[in-house]
Amino acid sequence: MNPKYLQTLELPKILERLAKHTSFSAGREMALSLQPSPDFDEVARRQGETSEAKALLNARADLSLGGARDVRPLADRAEHGVILVPGELLDVRDTLISGRTLRRVITRLRNQFPLLASTTGRIEECSNVIAEIARCINDRAEVVDGASQNLARIRREMREAHQRLLAKLERIVSSPSNAPFLQEAFVTQRSGRYVIPLKAGFKGRIPGIVHDQSASGATLFIEPLSTVEVNNRWRELQLEEEREVQRILAGLSNLVAEEGEFIKRTVEALAELDLAFAKAKYAEEIAGVEPKLVAFRKVAEGLHPGSSIQLIKARHPLLDPAKVVPIDIHLRDDYFILVITGPNTGGKTVSLKTLGVLSLMAQCGLAIPAAQGSALSVFSNIYADIGDEQSIEQSLSTFSAHITNVINILGQAEERSLVLLDDLGAGTDPSEGSAIARALLSHLLRRRITTFIATHYPELKVYAHTTPGVENACVEFDLETLSPTYELSIGLPGRSNAFAIARRLGLWPEIVSEAESLVSPESLEAESLLAEIKQAHQEALASQEAAEAARYHAEDLERELRQELADIEKTRHEILSAAREEAQQKLEEVRAELRTIRAGLGMTAVTQEWVAEAEDRLASLEPEPVEPIVQRRFKPKETLSLGDTVWVAGLGASGEITELLDDEAEVQVGPFRIRAKVGDLELRQRAAQPEVRERLVSVSEVCSPGLELNLRGQTVEEVMPRLDKYLNDAYLAGLHQVRIIHGKGTGALRRVVRDSVANHPLVASYRSGDEHEGGEGATVVKLVSR
Repeated sequence: MNPKYLQTLELPKILERLAKHTSFSAGREMALSLQPSPDFDEVARRQGETSEAKALLNARADLSLGGARDVRPLADRAEHGVILVPGELLDVRDTLISGRTLRRVITRLRNQFPLLASTTGRIEECSNVIAEIARCINDRAEVVDGASQNLARIRREMREAHQRLLAKLERIVSSPSNAPFLQEAFVTQRSGRYVIPLKAGFKGRIPGIVHDQSASGATLFIEPLSTVEVNNRWRELQLEEEREVQRILAGLSNLVAEEGEFIKRTVEALAELDLAFAKAKYAEEIAGVEPKLVAFRKVAEGLHPGSSIQLIKARHPLLDPAKVVPIDIHLRDDYFILVITGPNTGGKTVSLKTLGVLSLMAQCGLAIPAAQGSALSVFSNIYADIGDEQSIEQSLSTFSAHITNVINILGQAEERSLVLLDDLGAGTDPSEGSAIARALLSHLLRRRITTFIATHYPELKVYAHTTPGVENACVEFDLETLSPTYELSIGLPGRSNAFAIARRLGLWPEIVSEAESLVSPESLEAESLLAEIKQAHQEALASQEAAEAARYHAEDLERELRQELADIEKTRHEILSAAREEAQQKLEEVRAELRTIRAGLGMTAVTQEWVAEAEDRLASLEPEPVEPIVQRRFKPKETLSLGDTVWVAGLGASGEITELLDDEAEVQVGPFRIRAKVGDLELRQRAAQPEVRERLVSVSEVCSPGLELNLRGQTVEEVMPRLDKYLNDAYLAGLHQVRIIHGKGTGALRRVVRDSVANHPLVASYRSGDEHEGGEGATVVKLVSR
């Protein structure tokens, strides 16, 4: 897209804020150079990547690119034969370690984060480079003795030579015979050689080579001749060490050069991950959401190009969120050009910029500061003729500059473009400017280009009202406070309010009355009509809100009544069950007594006929079985659709419908999917998608999977899907309790099973098996009631 229009809509400022969340220079560079994509699939991939990064950072807050550096220039230098210093080699090592860590973590979670896993798949671990640098260089950027056998030998000999040298010098300075000749009894260095301080007056008394003298000339720093050979040997070993270290560094640099392409590829993948994480963090900063992307569609009638815009409570990301007033912007099938009118400083320009920058952000793969349910089309290009930063309240551009910009836009725009024009036709005679503005709108209408314009011309209000495909909108003004509300109302043109404002500010009434008499009656009548339309519109909105509130209240009341009815039914069932159990217990006691009597018939006068009669009477006292609780089915008031949020009464949780069947639905509840009867689901929120295709699939009756699942001998990877499917089937089959056999062994399989059932939405409770149930080798699971 043209950088001029990106600058006009202030996208570079957004990218600057995004770049602050990156971790290293390559990621920052990628953030600052981010461009909106006109390709629908690419934008969808970018948005998916941002959503995955948000979910990953929420799950793994400790995950970062710590240690990563842009080492591509170092790899280039190594390929050209330059020897890298230890600090640079450590940067290469740390970058590769960071890439290796991210690759391993995200690869394990590739089913949850496939897009991020695809990026980490391009990371090369380069284990040999990491290992060799770590072997030769420590964390203080020093080449260690073990880097080579020769270096170890040289440094050992250096230490020995150094010790011999210092020992000999210490003997010289501590000798009583030399004390009168020395300025002080200490050993120091000059020009890399060890020397002692000799008084200038005793020059020659200790034979040696003069390397320096004090500023006063009173002290000579000499290297005694007796230590020259040892000093020379120590110095030779120092030079030999330097050569060996350079040889080692050259070898490591050659290794980096050999793996140069892989290292560069790793840095590029890390930069992409850094950008994804930065987008996730920026989304948290602005409380952004992922917009629904809507492809251009075919509209049945009219010139509508098929674009979709549905911004709910949208905010400009550069304005203070505590002060900015959110706005709603939407297109309908009966219009695709919106004419925004209203007073200066009312928010017309901010509305245009908000729409423009949010569209650009969405096509960059960024979350947008708006409410859930916001949706946007992916435009091939976005053009904007909006004043500079000083013109956010009032355009200061000349008419010629405006027209030049419009000419450029008309030469490039097409059906899938979005055009934003501020103060169209301003800067010239109002009647001529109004005529040019109307002609331009007619031209854009015929070319089917989605357009939003801000204007002061009243003629454009009439044009929008009478022209199919064009709609009015206005920014509101509060006459009581004499200040704009910054709210955007679509469907109503803006009013002038000049006379009302003049009265409120105290202009003499006779002057205002004379001014009103100079305005044509048609204009006054139009203003009065606009006021009436606005009042009617507000009353209709208030009635609609009241009706919505009443409907929500009724639905809440209905849910409460359902719950109360279910609680009463449950209590009744519990009371009857308790009574029946108590009666059954009493009968069992009487039967036991009868059995005792029957056993002793030979020793008593009780007859068998009497016992038989007593048993018949007991049989007549057998308690009636308790009537089971019958869950009353309430037909859903509305047809359920894919993506709807529903309440699953049996689980006491909400989820999203992922599949619709004949009389059942598959619902995503947290990380699990369950199937439930459609009658058991309550609609909580409609799906936000513009179009939903329902899939109707026949399903056979669920059979019982059995009362136990044997997992012995299986791996952890094999256990998880089998366990989840078994619990789902057991719940659908109406089983109350099941047994999971995992064996004792090392206890690893038992931990996996119990960790899984502890968080499973279908599990009410679990415990270790009793002695006759397998003890610690089994887990008994109680499922939630249907």
